[in-house]
Formats: sequence, C-alpha cells, structure tokens
Amino acid sequence: MTTDNALGLTGEGDWEREPDPSDSLRTFGAVVQALREHAGLSRAEFGELVRFSKHTVASVELGRRMPDESFVERAEEALGNTGALRKAARYLSRGEPGIAVWFRQWARLERAAVSLCTYECRLVPGLLQSVDYARAVFEGTIPLLTDTQLEAQVAARMERQKMLYDRPDVPFSFIVEECVLRRKFGGREKMRALLDHVLALSAVRNVKLQVVPLEAELHACLDGPVQLLETPEGRRLAYSEGQQNGRLIGDPKEVSLLHQRYDTLRSQALTPKDSWGLLERLRGAL
Repeated sequence: MTTDNALGLTGEGDWEREPDPSDSLRTFGAVVQALREHAGLSRAEFGELVRFSKHTVASVELGRRMPDESFVERAEEALGNTGALRKAARYLSRGEPGIAVWFRQWARLERAAVSLCTYECRLVPGLLQSVDYARAVFEGTIPLLTDTQLEAQVAARMERQKMLYDRPDVPFSFIVEECVLRRKFGGREKMRALLDHVLALSAVRNVKLQVVPLEAELHACLDGPVQLLETPEGRRLAYSEGQQNGRLIGDPKEVSLLHQRYDTLRSQALTPKDSWGLLERLRGAL
C-alpha cells in the first residue's frame, strides 16, 4: 500500500492549527467538502489526489486549518476546475485573536456602524473597561486561559475602545446598572482607576453614559443586556449575549421592539449629567 510519505503527503502537523476558526475558513471548508462528496470521493481518496493526508483534508473541511496555495490549486484541479475554490480562497481570513467566535460578526458590524447603543447589567461594558478590569474579567474565565490567550483578549478589548476616539461622528450610548459600577475588584486603587477610566471615556463628545440607580423601580430592559446599532445602509440590528453564545438579531419587528425598550430605559435612567455626578461620588467615596 502506498504510504503518505511516499506520495509526499503531509500529516496532521503540516500547518499550524487555527486556535479560533473564522467564519470564512468554515465556509471554505464546507464548500470543499460539498464538492468532494459530489465527486464521490472519500477524504482519503481526495487526499491522494491533492497530495495531502486525509487528516489535513478533514482539518481544512472543518475550518481548523488555513489552506495554502498548493492545496487550493490541487483541490481545484481534482474537483472540476470550476474556479469556485480559487475565488473563495481570496476571501479567507484567520480568526481574530482575543474575540470570541460568537462575537466576531457583531465586532465587524460595530466598526462600520453609524450609531451604537449598549445596555449592560452584568459588568462594565467592554468598550468602557479599564485594562485592569478587563484583565480581571478574563482571569475569571472558565476554563482558565493561558497567559498568551489572556493578553490577546485584553489587547483586543482595548483595541475596540479606540472606536470611541477614532470615530467622533458616531454616537455611542451606554446605559449601565449602578450595581455594576459598585462591584468591587482588585482593591481601592483599581476601582478608582476604573471609575477614572469610565469618567474619561464618558467625557468624549460623542459618548453618552447613563446609570440606572439602585433605587430605580422595575424597568424596560429586565430581560437582560442588549446592544443595538445602525449600519451605513440604514439597517438596524441587535445583539444579545449569554453563556458561551451570542445572538445577532435582524428581524425588523424584534429589533424595533428592542429599540423601544432601550428608548424607554433612557427615560428611566439618570440623565448623563446626573450619571456623571454619581460616578464622581462613587469615585470620591473610595
């Protein structure tokens, strides 16, 4: 029987495994698998044709590996020379380090949005977190992250914050529960640093922060945190997040309802001026 080495096939260690597969890798892999199965080829048979092991073929099809140019060319030839794989390969991109798989699509939409609204009741919104606060959040992640993963997460979060300064024509609205800002972490110095950071960001002209005070009655967003944005084309979208998942919401009726809730909560929260005063009092009490 012909061995992989004799055929020049590469094994599982061929390319570095993608730590966090991107949507484009998964889509490309699905196309390869569909064309291979349509041709009636097993992974082992297809592997012989493209001179890569069946394990590498499986990794590409599952979006776990970035295919190199030789894989794309040989796969194209083996599957009919339709041009589909060559064209699809142009749009391949690796995963974004430090950004959860379920959040990537929303993160890309954020970067182009013409407005962004965020309600948070669990923790300080990522776009307002200090470095130490973000690191504390990721240090508490289960399963535990490696040092490299942790620093990648922190770096990605800080990179996202640049939007607040780099896009001065985009309005950013935040509504945060007071209990979130009172939750202690890392001692007084780190709490002061967090509140100073939030105050500095909320002083940016296009950023408005409102706090829902502890004494507030039941309000419109009790179903949980939500983010809302508008695209340059005028489409309104929403995003909600839970345990190990996130949901992008595009249904116009559902998005409209979430906007109504957010707008109602704006009237129920403290004004930006009063919210600033509350943050200063919290800062002064430390």
